[in-house]
Amino acid sequence: MNLPAFPKSKPSPITVRFGHSEFLKINADRFDWRDAYHWILSRSWPEFAGLVFGVYLLVNLVFAQLYLLDAHSVAELHPGSYLYAFFFSVETLATVGYGHMYPDSIYGHTIATLEIMVGMFGLAVITGLIFVRFSRPIARIMFSKVAVVGVYDGELNLMIRVANLRHHTMAEAQFRLMMIRNEIVKEGEEMRKFYPLKLHYDHVISFPVALILRHRIDETSPLYGCTPEQLKKADTRLFASVVCLDTVIVAPIQSQTDYIFEEILWARRFIDIYSEGPDGRFTVDYGKIHDTEPSPVLAVNQ
Repeated sequence: MNLPAFPKSKPSPITVRFGHSEFLKINADRFDWRDAYHWILSRSWPEFAGLVFGVYLLVNLVFAQLYLLDAHSVAELHPGSYLYAFFFSVETLATVGYGHMYPDSIYGHTIATLEIMVGMFGLAVITGLIFVRFSRPIARIMFSKVAVVGVYDGELNLMIRVANLRHHTMAEAQFRLMMIRNEIVKEGEEMRKFYPLKLHYDHVISFPVALILRHRIDETSPLYGCTPEQLKKADTRLFASVVCLDTVIVAPIQSQTDYIFEEILWARRFIDIYSEGPDGRFTVDYGKIHDTEPSPVLAVNQ
């Protein structure tokens, strides 16, 4: 007899966001138990706290029920009292042992031993997860809210500003800038194409405060000869990334951002935020990181 085949339910779409872009993954597994460690670390602090509390509560509820399966497993346990069994489980899991109630049979000792082992392993796991969450380096890197196209050193440049928000120097900073846009390929289809943009410098040994990343729009640039209207029609976007070494915790950190076409200002440049005092020290105004001004001359390359 052939039984009717029931269609398998498809997993719900998974949302992945990056900046202004949003992607929906379909027909992809939402969770893999082999990757539980990464899943737990990716939760927010409220979600993580709720998960820990939920697991802790569930473990004690299960062991409380196990103690009640034998009326003589725990001495001085009120018969059928789930609440007393629950609190005895809490005390056993934490290896407190106040002494008022204690295992009073082979079954009770067995369950208490098992619970103590679960508590030891659980404490080690939770301690490790909390340590990792606190010790993970946070990239305090700020990108300018806009990118600008203007003149620098007599040449047309695409520029963004990057600032170090830490109050100590970062080391070995690596910068990347990429452009994506829609293009018609030879097969006649419209595809998203990726272009790495060569920077005036993409690596600095020391990154103490703020600097401007510049891509020269010359004959070798994928932006050469493009008008704002053409780039808007092609849904042009920029992606910027910084990877550097935090010298305090000696760990690599990474930060990234993206710019849609409306966030690329033409015939503009960033204002100068540096000033030198009479004592030779430089003042950097972080309140003007995002401020721009008209570019004095806008070269047109056609």
